[in-house]
Amino acid sequence: MQGSLIYAPEKFTVNRIWYRVTIILTIGVLAFGSISVRAQQASTLLDWLSAYCPDCLSKSSRRTGVYVLESGENALLARAWLTERAQATIDVQYFIWEPDNIGILAAEALLAAADRGVRVRVLVDDFLLETENRVLANIDQHPNVELRIYNPKHHVGVSVIERFYYLIFDFTSFNQRMHDKVAIFDDHVSITGGRNMADEYFDYDSVYNFRDRDVLLAGAVTNKVKENFDEFWSSSLALSIDALLEPSATERDESFRRELQAYANNPSNFDPKVRESIADVSTRIQAVVGDMVWTDVEFINDAPGKVSTSLDLKTYGRLVEEVSAAQRSILIQTPYLIFPEDGIALLAKKVDEGVRVRIVTNSMLSTDNPMAFSGYQQQRASMIEAGIELFEFRHDASIRDEIITKTPTNTHATISLHAKSMVVDGARLFIGSFNLDPRSAQLNTEVGVLIENPTLAKALSRQIEKDMLPENSWAISQQFNPDHLASWQKNVEIWFYGLLPITSLL
Repeated sequence: MQGSLIYAPEKFTVNRIWYRVTIILTIGVLAFGSISVRAQQASTLLDWLSAYCPDCLSKSSRRTGVYVLESGENALLARAWLTERAQATIDVQYFIWEPDNIGILAAEALLAAADRGVRVRVLVDDFLLETENRVLANIDQHPNVELRIYNPKHHVGVSVIERFYYLIFDFTSFNQRMHDKVAIFDDHVSITGGRNMADEYFDYDSVYNFRDRDVLLAGAVTNKVKENFDEFWSSSLALSIDALLEPSATERDESFRRELQAYANNPSNFDPKVRESIADVSTRIQAVVGDMVWTDVEFINDAPGKVSTSLDLKTYGRLVEEVSAAQRSILIQTPYLIFPEDGIALLAKKVDEGVRVRIVTNSMLSTDNPMAFSGYQQQRASMIEAGIELFEFRHDASIRDEIITKTPTNTHATISLHAKSMVVDGARLFIGSFNLDPRSAQLNTEVGVLIENPTLAKALSRQIEKDMLPENSWAISQQFNPDHLASWQKNVEIWFYGLLPITSLL
């Protein structure tokens, strides 16, 4: 989700019945071994690579194994499996970490890893952090866990008076956020992409889920991912819990962990389909290893504290280079589509050169960010005039049945686009956290991977093109868009945002 100064993305409170009946306990169960696959586990992640892929170890020193995680279920199972098998270190970095099912169980899984001696570091942006101070403090109190908050000027340790002070007198820093999403296991395997740590990113929310995308990386490029994490971790913007909270708020509460453990070990919290997935997780992970494509991968990232005046907007600049180099085609998938200055002109130039440009983004019905949609709405006609082929994702897209793990409570959940991907000339691809909007370009820090590999590029193209099919998206023209199908309330809200001079904040 993309945050802004005025608008905080819609949050959906999950019904408590959902907590009891159809929760995904993948992480918690794996961590405690309630449904164990330990008999087949290797002793380290390196041993795992060697056991499942004998020549992967030799490859990993020079190249990177790549596997694209399209479904929320696979993305979650991969994180769970790697969390259980990590032996030395786990580093995680997220824009959003919700205190919901997934967020709670991810925390418990990390604590379980810390119990067996794994050093765990957690870095979370402050802007949308809704977790209680008690929870943050007790996670941080574990001797093998350290938790830091990035740019805490909104919530953690910040009073209302301080918040208004930052808003008025330190606006640029107040509004600059860490939008990175990264998990690193034993400095050798990493995951990055669009998913935050919350129910809706892993297809288990009963009301609203995201069509999202991650990429699992094993081998050489993880060194660069780790270097970026370490830079953020050492930044003056990353503050410890002890530095933010009063001593009385950081006292250890022994009941906290017991509550987590009781919840994770309660068999009544399982959905049968989840049980099936967990029971077969080792087989599925072996398949992932077998399907990895070993290739060269470029990790791109922004430095901590990036602002629009920075001379080194590395992620944005690198993506512009790729677009500028396109010879035949540009295929883009982005949840929020607001071109920075000269962005439409650049793509219009490519169209004039004979390059086919196609973009799929959210419709008014599927978007979780009405403010961002208002910016897109104002540019839409210009995009079409420039020759860009536009598609808007349906809230009832049929692909929901393919990518969302079906449970009794999420069968009819609304689906929204959250994947951030690009394919150039059918040969080069990008997957990461970058939205095609001014915030990602000039304000928020972003990460992602650029890969030149026709096999992976064609596979990703097929996925994005599937999302563009009539059953999944509307084709947009000067004569047609689906705005009228949305409620009048949403139309009025977006119209109002369009009146405000806030384009640079979207």
